[in-house]
Amino acid sequence: MISKFKPLLVSASLLAFAASPSLSAAADKAGCGGETACEIEQGQYFIHLPESLPADEPLGAIFYLHGHRGKAVNAIRNKGFQRMANDLGVAFVAVQGVEGTWSFPTAPRNLRDESTFFDTVLADLTDRFGVDTDRTMLSGFSSGGFMTWYLACEKADRFGGYAPIAGAFWEPLPLECPSEPPYLFHVHGTADTVVPLAGRWLGGGKWKQGDVFESFAIWRRQNGLADTAPKSFSEGGLKCDRWQPEKGLLELCLHDGGHSVEAKWIKRAWNELGSMKGWKTKG
Repeated sequence: MISKFKPLLVSASLLAFAASPSLSAAADKAGCGGETACEIEQGQYFIHLPESLPADEPLGAIFYLHGHRGKAVNAIRNKGFQRMANDLGVAFVAVQGVEGTWSFPTAPRNLRDESTFFDTVLADLTDRFGVDTDRTMLSGFSSGGFMTWYLACEKADRFGGYAPIAGAFWEPLPLECPSEPPYLFHVHGTADTVVPLAGRWLGGGKWKQGDVFESFAIWRRQNGLADTAPKSFSEGGLKCDRWQPEKGLLELCLHDGGHSVEAKWIKRAWNELGSMKGWKTKG
């Protein structure tokens, strides 16, 4: 479950691309950025600051969680993710999993209290860089997508929205989520064999990835949408179904490819989320 994007090198200094004086000052004071990790209790994250912000808007952030055995620094090096952040005028935050893994409830190993850890990440980003925690979106690919689903289930308002790619719940699926419905934009490939839409067994039958449609059904049942037909549409190579609870949004978008992640899917989710939240966006 390793991301298939090809990482490219980027300058280690935030000062090279933080054109705004306020962003430059924040980067200088923080002592981390680019390929230099921001160290916090129980872990680390990397950050790319945008070249400029939308007019009169606070600094928002897109968070990205890598796949199994992945490295967050590879995401921060990725030119496509950098361009996305610059186009949108948001920080791009790549968070590192412990030993390249994420400790969601049904994971084979639980090495960290991820709920507490992500609260710490958000607080640190506010202190160091002035990120507005209400203007955030959590995305993740593969194993990072699994983690994204569980964080949305536990406490949807921790992030402004969620954009998991190629990863949902694991068996046994939760009966319900203790949280209100999130703004959730899920993308998945119909030809994905690493994390198939129907899930698959791992570890010789010890663990099972969950069914993506059944994962959505949990939210739909919980919000009285089990028998409600979605709004269906096609956009940018994606075929999407969208359900609209009283609060939040549930969207499943499929493409005909395999196990992959593209910055344009995350960018689209941010723009959709921004239009629903009333945020100004650049890209």
